[in-house]
Amino acid sequence: MPLPPPECPRTPMHTRSVRIDAFQRADGAWDLEAELVDVKPHDTPLADSVRPAGEPVHLMRLRVTIDTQGQVLDAIAVSDAVPYRGVCEAVTPDYRRLVGLNLLRGFRAGVRERMGGSAGCTHLSELAQVLPTAAIQAMSGDEWRRREELERTSGEPHRPFTIDRCHAWRSDGPVVERHFPIWYRPGSASAAVQDSRVSTEERP
Repeated sequence: MPLPPPECPRTPMHTRSVRIDAFQRADGAWDLEAELVDVKPHDTPLADSVRPAGEPVHLMRLRVTIDTQGQVLDAIAVSDAVPYRGVCEAVTPDYRRLVGLNLLRGFRAGVRERMGGSAGCTHLSELAQVLPTAAIQAMSGDEWRRREELERTSGEPHRPFTIDRCHAWRSDGPVVERHFPIWYRPGSASAAVQDSRVSTEERP
């Protein structure tokens, strides 16, 4: 379903595209590759040149390698198009500092702590911030298989990790009530919402 038509005439000025690809590696780890592209439909004056219409003002990529628990094993960044050539690219090696963080626990706060402000590149750090939910989507099939295997081997139910991580999966909502009634908790989502307001930075 498209957005409703705009109520006022308008002129296109800028397009930002973000793409994330996830790969399961032969060694059991996962690669997440993120790309950010900024393009303008008109010539753009920069500090030392003019970027022609349609050519990227920013073209940046970030690859993060994680294990099945979300631990960051490796990180590499590249900047192919930047507004300040010879300066912006200098910070890309510093994104190795992401190694040791956990993509699924406190990652966004860790990115701000290690790469915030002048320590990093605004756009590369923005790319890093969108990786946790992409990782969950990519790894969800394996997570469900692991949960089912645990239930088979232990004979005990295991709570799906998706519960209370979004509106549809709230513990007092119709999805959990219908498909996972053992974990259905009427009225409990309001407490989860309050908790998320306090600790949202610790969740992907």
